[in-house]
Parts: sequence; structure tokens; C-alpha cells
Amino acid sequence: MDIIIRNIKELIQTGNGLKSMVCGKNMAKLATIKQAFLHIRNGKIQDYGEMTKCPTVRSAEIIDAEGRMVFPSFCDSHTHLVYAGSREIEYIDKIRGLSYEEIAKRGGGILNSARLLHDTSEESLFEQSLLRINEIIGLGTGAVEIKSGYGLSTDDELKMLRVIKRLKETTPIIIRSTFLGAHAVPAEYRGRQDEYVDLIINEMIPQVASEELADYIDVFCDRGFFTVDQTERLLMAGMKYGLRAKIHANELDFSGGIQVGVKYNALSVDHLEYTGDAEIDVLRDSETMPTLLPGAAFFLGMIDPPARKMMESGLPLALASDYNPGSSPSGNMKFVMSLACIKLRMLPEEVINAVTINGAYAMGIAEETGSITKGKTANVFITKPIPTYSFMPYSFGSDLIDTVILNGKVILKK
Repeated sequence: MDIIIRNIKELIQTGNGLKSMVCGKNMAKLATIKQAFLHIRNGKIQDYGEMTKCPTVRSAEIIDAEGRMVFPSFCDSHTHLVYAGSREIEYIDKIRGLSYEEIAKRGGGILNSARLLHDTSEESLFEQSLLRINEIIGLGTGAVEIKSGYGLSTDDELKMLRVIKRLKETTPIIIRSTFLGAHAVPAEYRGRQDEYVDLIINEMIPQVASEELADYIDVFCDRGFFTVDQTERLLMAGMKYGLRAKIHANELDFSGGIQVGVKYNALSVDHLEYTGDAEIDVLRDSETMPTLLPGAAFFLGMIDPPARKMMESGLPLALASDYNPGSSPSGNMKFVMSLACIKLRMLPEEVINAVTINGAYAMGIAEETGSITKGKTANVFITKPIPTYSFMPYSFGSDLIDTVILNGKVILKK
């Protein structure tokens, strides 16, 4: 099946087929084509270019995008969207002044989500998560990484990962799955944290691998969660089963999480509110993508990571939503772009690179999606009429997406 999108006001993020990421000063550069066409065939990008070169294809579906722009779909490389229920009571606690760590010490936070998930059937968990998947598709996301980590027991972690697998099989969005058994220490292991690490290594990881339920392994390496030594043990165990690392790091303190992530060739290190010269230096010489989650810092009232300094030091940056019930209850990547412009002082071009090609790299799918490139999967969205691409992050509260195309098929027309 062919689709030709004609009269595109501006085609965004073109020709990055030879680039797996965009770094440093190049993040402020964005390749676009004005007055363009996009030709989709059999789910892939067949061709694109100036409108004067638009082909005529019999039986093709024609979409007239006059006044509108076409973007590659957002690549959200860090979410926890498979969860049970919500945590707005903790939201009220935050308003009253309790910190993230104080709520966690009272049995809230991740442990609260683990209790809710334990009491929720796999079918109900799938149905709740499917609603969220459909929500983010409508918001322009075409690829998403989903973590476990609200199970904190073998059976419940496997339940989460099976739901993620089912979402992969039944939805049009690209999904990567990450095993995050080391998200928090269960209450029954308080004071016996190393025993819980042993459980993850000796029982959870082998079962996750035997059922082929995860693409990656993650650890929350930060103050009050898992130490560098424990993180190393977990990552080495995961690597034995072919699970590449992705790390929660330096959200709460200078934890050493960035350094251990780079040491074990993590695909990404995420959060990074506490990032200094030592962390930047080790990232500069690595293949690890620094991934910022401005929605979490915004929601929790935390310090912002030094995004400008990181880019000026030559680093690439990805942006992700951290969609989860406790610290970032939103999968709206357009709003993430706005937060990055407002709070992190990133330019519109920089945030577009961060939520497309660099987000794809942070999921290990840069060869498949993240840019308008011949041969890549045709995951794109068409905007409503907008004056410039900078209007996307500028108009932070407006729904500017008109049509969603995934795998070369029109999924949603608003």
C-alpha cells in the first residue's frame, strides 16, 4: 500500500540515515525540507523531497498536508506505563511538603505501586496499560520503552513483563521492554538488601531470560536505593543473559550511577539531575546516551540537570517522559519538549533531536526509526496548521497533532 503526503509545509528531521545520534553543537542543527512530499510504501519510507519532485503513483492514498508539518514520531525511551491504579494521594502529600524520599520511607512511592500491582490481575493490568498506550499514540509517540519494577517479586515482575510482551504483540507502536527488578527494596527485605539482590540474580533474571521477556536490564543506582557494588553485580548477571544495561542514575545525589553505567556500556543513563565535570568526562568518551527526564524534576520540584553544559561539552542528549504514577504521570512528549525549552534552556532544534533520533538511539532502534530516512519504518505524524516547528514546544498546552501514521498506516485522524 502506498501513501503520498503532498504539499507538506515543512518536513522535519530528514536525512539522518547515516547518523545514529546527534551530539554537542550539532544538536542545534535540524535538517528540514520546505514544500515537500513524503512517499510511504508497505510500511516503510520509500522517498521524500521537494514537492516539485513528487511522484505520481496509481492507487496511492493521497493526503494533502497544506499548511501542516510532518515529524517523525516521538521516541520515548524511558517509561513505567505498565502500572496499577494511581497515586494522587501522594501528590497531595507532595503539595503539603513531603519529599519523594520521605514518602518512600513511609511505605509510599514505588512500594505503594507494588502493593497495588500485586492485587491486580494480569488482564486488568493489560487493560489499564492499553489505555495508556493508546493515549501516547494519540500524542505523537511511535516508539516507547517500558520498564517493569512495580512487581518486586518474581511472580509480579514476570506478570508486568508478560503484559509488556502482550502490548508489543497487539499494538502498532514499537515497544522495547526493560527488566527493572532493582527499582526498590521490598519492605520484607529491609535491612537485607543484598539478599534481595541475590533473589534478582539467581531467580528473576534467569526466568526473565528463559521466557525472552526483556530487551534490557535496569537498576535504580542512587542514594537510598541500590549501591554501585550492587548495581555492578546486577548488570554483570544481566549481561550473561544478553541483557544490555540501562541505568537510573544521579536523580537524588552524585551516586556513581553514571560511571558504573558507562563502565558496563549502558545504552543510556537516565535522570542525571546531579551531573558534574567527572560525570560529563566519563560520558564524553562513551557510547552511552545521557537521557533527561524533565517531567520528573518538574513534578517533584527537584533541581534540573545541566543540559546546556552537557551539550557544550560535546554530549548528545535524549529526552523521555518517565511516564509513571508517582513522579511523572504524563506521557506527553510534546510537553516534555516544552519543559526542556523552558527549564533546561534547550533550543527547539535541540529538543526535536532529543525526542526523535537520540531517543531512538537510547532504545537501540535508531536504524529503524527516529528520522525521515529511506527504508525506515513509516512512523510519522502530521501537525495541524502551525507557523514554524518551534511552535510545537512554544504552544505547550495545545494539541497540535492532526494525523498519526504508524507502520505506514493511518492510525488516527483527529
